[in-house]
Amino acid sequence: MIELVNVKKGFGTKVVVNGVSSIMQSSTTNLIIGSSGSGKTVLLKCMIGLFKPDEGQVLYEGIDLYSMNEGQMKEVRKQIGMLFQGSALFDSKTVKENVQFPLDMFTNLTTLEKEKRVDEVLERVRIQGAHQKSPAEISGGMKKRVALARAIVLNPKYLFCDEPNSGLDPQTSIVIDELIKEITEDYKMTTIINTHDMNTVMESGDHILYMHQGLKQWEGSSKEIFTSQNTLLNDFVFASSMLRELREFKQR
Repeated sequence: MIELVNVKKGFGTKVVVNGVSSIMQSSTTNLIIGSSGSGKTVLLKCMIGLFKPDEGQVLYEGIDLYSMNEGQMKEVRKQIGMLFQGSALFDSKTVKENVQFPLDMFTNLTTLEKEKRVDEVLERVRIQGAHQKSPAEISGGMKKRVALARAIVLNPKYLFCDEPNSGLDPQTSIVIDELIKEITEDYKMTTIINTHDMNTVMESGDHILYMHQGLKQWEGSSKEIFTSQNTLLNDFVFASSMLRELREFKQR
C-alpha cells in the first residue's frame, strides 16, 4: 500500500500539486487521471522519489519515503517497476538485452538464470521470437510490451505506468490495458497508472484519482465515475470520450 498524505509540490511560485491525499491499495490498479497540466505527472514523480514534496508524506507500507535513509530508499526502489511513456528502450541493445538490463544491474543471477527469467517475462507479455531484434525493428505496441517485460523482470511489488497507451492505436491500447491488469492480478502488485485514456479508466479502474489544477477533485472506482455529480470530472470524461471516438473514426 502507498499512502499520500497532504502532498504539496511547486516550482518557484507555481503550486503544481496542492495538498493531495489518497491511498493506493495493494494488488489493485490505481489510476491518476486528469488533463495536461493537472499535476498528475508531478504527483507520480513524487511517489517514485524523483521529486521531493515541499509538504506532506509519501508512505510505503506506513514508512515515509523521504524520511528513509539511503539504504532503505534503495531497497524500496528495487521493488519499483517503471513503464515509461516513450518505452525508453536502449536503441543499441536487443530486446533480450533491454529486458535483461535490470537483472544485470541489481542481481547476482547466473547467465542461464537471467536468460530463463527474460524468457518468462517476454512470454508473459506475449512476445516470442524477437529476442535478437533491436527496438527499431519492432512496432510501437511491441516496444511497450518489451518495456513492460523489463518493468516486471525483477518481480516488483509496485508498478508505475506513465501514459502506457500514448501513441498507440485503440486496438493495441486495449492489449496493453489487459496485460497490465492481468500482470497486476497475477503478481499481486500495487499498480499506479498515470493516464487520460478513458478505455484504461473503464477497463482497469479499481481506484481512480481525478486531478484538476493540482487538486484532488474526485476519487472512486470506474463503476462510480459515470454517476458522479462532479462537474469538472464529467466534463473531462465527456471530452476524453469524444476525442477517443474521433481518433478511432480517423483510423478507420
